[in-house]
Amino acid sequence: MSRTWLLPLSAGLSVFSLVLAAPGGGHAESKPARVAVATENVASTREGLAELAAGGNAVDAIVRAALVAGITSPSSSGLGGGGFALVWRAATHEPYVLDFRETAPAAIEVAAFETRPFKAEERARATGVPGELAGLWQLQHELGKRKWRDVVLPAARVAETGFVVSQHLGNAAASPWAKVAASDLGLAALFFPAGKPISSGKSLKNPKLARTLRELAQQGKAPLYEGELGRQLIATAVAKGGALSASDLRDYRPLTRQAMHVSWEGYDVYTMPPPSAGGLMVAETLSMYSKAELQRLGKGTGVFQHVLAEAMRGALSDRMRFLGDPDFERVDLPALLASPRLAARKRSISAERTQALPRFQENEHGTHHLLVIDAEGNVASLTTTVNTVFGAKLSVPESGIVLNDELDDFTKQKDVAPFGLTQSPNRPRAGARPVSSMTPTLVVKDGKVVFALGGSGGPLIATNVTQLLVQRLAFGLSPDTLVKLPRFAVPTSGASILLEAGAEKSLLDDLAWRGEVTDIMKQNASAVQIIAVDDGAVSAAADPRKFGSALAQ
Repeated sequence: MSRTWLLPLSAGLSVFSLVLAAPGGGHAESKPARVAVATENVASTREGLAELAAGGNAVDAIVRAALVAGITSPSSSGLGGGGFALVWRAATHEPYVLDFRETAPAAIEVAAFETRPFKAEERARATGVPGELAGLWQLQHELGKRKWRDVVLPAARVAETGFVVSQHLGNAAASPWAKVAASDLGLAALFFPAGKPISSGKSLKNPKLARTLRELAQQGKAPLYEGELGRQLIATAVAKGGALSASDLRDYRPLTRQAMHVSWEGYDVYTMPPPSAGGLMVAETLSMYSKAELQRLGKGTGVFQHVLAEAMRGALSDRMRFLGDPDFERVDLPALLASPRLAARKRSISAERTQALPRFQENEHGTHHLLVIDAEGNVASLTTTVNTVFGAKLSVPESGIVLNDELDDFTKQKDVAPFGLTQSPNRPRAGARPVSSMTPTLVVKDGKVVFALGGSGGPLIATNVTQLLVQRLAFGLSPDTLVKLPRFAVPTSGASILLEAGAEKSLLDDLAWRGEVTDIMKQNASAVQIIAVDDGAVSAAADPRKFGSALAQ
């Protein structure tokens, strides 16, 4: 059916196809698109496409787009956060994986994490060492084509000249999770004018962040990890209970890792290894079911959703039992993905019965996924995050950098007790990177990427990516169709399955007959971005749930 292993490393909603102008002022016939950018923000997508037009490759474009995302979607990502990147190198037919996840400071107070949530005045306890700038710097210098300054300065200009507040940013500012952010003077001045959340459609400038980006364009990452920008960030964190130090910043390094690889029905599927848990869910699900089996279940049927949900519950259980920072915990992926083990799990899944998942909690919402494909076939898939909405709800007064609260992704000891564990493999430790749901994924056929996707939305990332990936591979659906499909979620407590509003009663009844306890999601602020290549033609789609933007030309 499938084989799974680790590969060693060697070193809106709408789809647009732009019409090219023809000589004489007329229009030529529309040509198949060869490049595309998909992100959660119009400005970010346009800047990524502009970078390709300026001679940059997919990595240059995604670095520029990610920097712009930190300006236009600061509730989701920014220089104070971190993430994962998965890049396909067309020339060598190899993936490149970079982990620039945040790390716990050396002086982390481990016991305090058992008493979460932290008080508002101590919210920087959850702030980890930011990895985004170091990650983008390494990506661009190792795999980009253009000069660093030429990639960064356009982002600074966006912050200087201004951008239009998106519907998603307006919604984020108005959400109950953002209330504490209004008490931060820097965030309040920008996003809570006169004490009220900023409205979408407003024009906004961020001169502090513009100055920061100009400094980084000229001096690289040093000002943050070794200089005054870093000292300012540390002072902001320490004032609210944080443990960051100059040595934490100085010692931070992004890590190259081995891509997780599944051979499935003639495709090579590459996804993120630990500390991502999303890649494990993708790999386990594909390894358990063939294309024929998925097609027999039927697209969108109750039994299809139930069987996938059962596979996902198994992956979530494995996350709690076995996954942690691989530099601190031995994560035996070959054992977890062994065919006999997954075959036994598959035999335990019944179309007429639901197995309970022991309760555990996660909280990661402020995330942004970006995708780029260039004309040479290089593909960059990057997920970046500050964790919850506006991260720690703190900004550095001098630089405008928003701090993350990523350490909240460490697991409490009490939450692993139902799994028979006395301590979590994802427990807080100095220097450790918390487990994440972020799941950048590439599908390769005959050495070329034919499908790429990734998402945002905390625990929904892995389930969303898995659902849409499976439906693309089994049913051949287009990117635009996929992002419009209704989705389900596998919660960790309460109901066994959550569906988006508008689910048919017949589907709810069918799932209930199979033992699922159903409920409706109150909201779904998750999003998936997709790029596909069909017979050499590129198409792209961005999720309407976060008002994303996709452009192909």
